[in-house]
Amino acid sequence: MFTLRNAEFVTTVAAARDLPPAQGAEVAFVGRSNAGKSSALNAITGRRRLAFVSKTPGRTQYINFYRVAPGRHLVDLPGYGYAAAPAATRAQWNALIGGYLQTRAALRGVVLIMDARRGLTASDRQLILWLKPAGRPLHVLLSKADQLGRRQANVVLHDVALALRRERVDASVQLFSSTHKMGIVEAAARIEAWLAGDGHKKPPVKGE
Repeated sequence: MFTLRNAEFVTTVAAARDLPPAQGAEVAFVGRSNAGKSSALNAITGRRRLAFVSKTPGRTQYINFYRVAPGRHLVDLPGYGYAAAPAATRAQWNALIGGYLQTRAALRGVVLIMDARRGLTASDRQLILWLKPAGRPLHVLLSKADQLGRRQANVVLHDVALALRRERVDASVQLFSSTHKMGIVEAAARIEAWLAGDGHKKPPVKGE
C-alpha cells in the first residue's frame, strides 16, 4: 500500500524528448496559470513545499515528476493560458502539454484545477479537447471555492458538471480549497485509485 504523503521530487523536463520512460502509472496535474495548481498538489500530498508556488503566473515552464511509490508518479504540467507570456512561449507550453496528455502511455488520469470564481474557460475547453481522443479520465477541482458563498459555489459546481457531460468526456468534478482543507480527502482518494489501477482500465493510446 502507498500514500500520496510519500511524494518526492524526481526530475524536471522541458521537452517531450527528455521525458522518462512511460512505465508504471502516472496522474497529471494541469490547470490555467494562477488557478492554484501547485497549492492543490501540496495540499493533497500534505507536503507544504513539494511544488513551488509562484506569485508570478506562468512562471512554471517544465514538467515535474514526483514519485509516490515505485512505478507510481504525480506529474505537474506547466500552467497554461497566461496571456502575458510571449506567443512563442505559449505555443511551446501548449505543444508540451498537449503531446503529453495525448500520447503518454503511463497516464492513468488527469486532475484539472479550475478557479471556481472563473468557471470553465476557453483554455480549459481546449485542454478537454486534447484529452478526448485518448479517453483519459478527468477529475476537476474547482479551487478557491472558499471565496464563494455556498450557494454560488454549488451553482458553479452544477454548471461545470453539466458542461463536462455535454462535452461527453469521462469526468467528475468537486469543490476544493487548499487553504480551507476542502475536498482534499476526496481528491486524494480519486488519485490513489488511479495510481493503484482501480476504477478505470488503461486508456487506448495511439501507437501502442
